[in-house]
Amino acid sequence: MPPSVSAMTLPSCIREKYSVRGFFVPPCLRVEDRDFDYVYSMDTEALNAAFEARIAAGDTIEPKDWMPDRYRTQLIRMMSQHAHSEIVGMLPEGNWITRAPSLKRKMVLLAKVQDEAGHGLYIYCGTETLGVDRHELVQQLLTGKAKYSSIFNYPTLTWADVGVIGWFVDGAAIVNQTVLAKASYGPYARAMIRICKEENFHKKQGYEIIATLAKGTPEQKAMAQDAVNRWWWPSLMMLGPSDTDSPNTAELMRWRVKRKTNDELRQRFIDLTVPQAEAVGLTLPDPDLKYNPDTQHYDFGPIDWNEFWQVVKGNGPCNRERLQARRDAHENGRWVRDAAAAYAAKHSQHAEKTAA
Repeated sequence: MPPSVSAMTLPSCIREKYSVRGFFVPPCLRVEDRDFDYVYSMDTEALNAAFEARIAAGDTIEPKDWMPDRYRTQLIRMMSQHAHSEIVGMLPEGNWITRAPSLKRKMVLLAKVQDEAGHGLYIYCGTETLGVDRHELVQQLLTGKAKYSSIFNYPTLTWADVGVIGWFVDGAAIVNQTVLAKASYGPYARAMIRICKEENFHKKQGYEIIATLAKGTPEQKAMAQDAVNRWWWPSLMMLGPSDTDSPNTAELMRWRVKRKTNDELRQRFIDLTVPQAEAVGLTLPDPDLKYNPDTQHYDFGPIDWNEFWQVVKGNGPCNRERLQARRDAHENGRWVRDAAAAYAAKHSQHAEKTAA
């Protein structure tokens, strides 16, 4: 039994607010109850032991629960990076909204890009439950301090790229996010349940584009194959560095934020995608790719991790372009934020006068 403080030793107001399964778990190391001026502190070692016991038991951690600073920091890093990726991820496909080959394709793509914006805002909200301000997170992205998924630093050269992004990129995201739907942090896990439902439509949309091109003219099939060739390896990289080189995987696995390692997720994505490529008559650009009956998985060739780290460090094909596009959008939207703030201030003043 981990060290704990009996909830029955606390005032009823505190018991009702913070008791969890028979022991007191305050939302921070030192809790101040504003209504009763009650101040309570607890030994850090006991708090950590209680927290680890909850993780081991498969409990869900909620925003008001106590958590180690490191757990909170890792979640802020991971969730904000995810949110940034959703927002920056709008850019490669948004580039093709005005050039989609039909009105139907235009409408579907526009809806998809809007979905990605919603996903980003949703995850930003989840990150704010950890006590960080969204404005701070956005500034970290705009200044280049924060990271986002490496995959969005590659250009979309043809319409087929839009299809491959849906098929590969959203497909890899689904593999990752369906596991994150079981993450130990409640707001993040619940966000993934909603997001994965929409991502499934995104993948189907992309795969349908590629299937249509693959059975079209020789030129259309060649365009689809070219997109597959360019996006395959970056899509494998987007699931994160090899487990041997990942600085965060072990800790996130121990806390059950992640339930699968990067390499396990990558293998799952490959196993799912190979039959899909065969079904539409396209070839994945890996001569070492073959099914292994002993492991019941597909073996694959070496990944160029030097390329991955170069992109992460800001030296990819479109890193500078993507960040500049976000900075421009933020600056061009300043008048909207100013107007909203002025409107809110005006109504706040009116409410105060009415109350007086």
